[in-house]
Amino acid sequence: MHTLTRRIRRQWTARHDDTGDVPGWVLITLMTAGLVIVIWGLAGPALSGIFQQAINRVSGL
Repeated sequence: MHTLTRRIRRQWTARHDDTGDVPGWVLITLMTAGLVIVIWGLAGPALSGIFQQAINRVSGL
């Protein structure tokens, strides 16, 4: 019976061990931040121009 208890504990620990998830989430967060920076760098000037045009049209009324 003692062996069965150890086996159950090992299986429970293996299922509830989250140590491997942290590096994955860090990588996903860093990649997402990198994509946002790249997209912002490429689309920033165009979005700024569109915003300025919209402000000019509203101000021109």
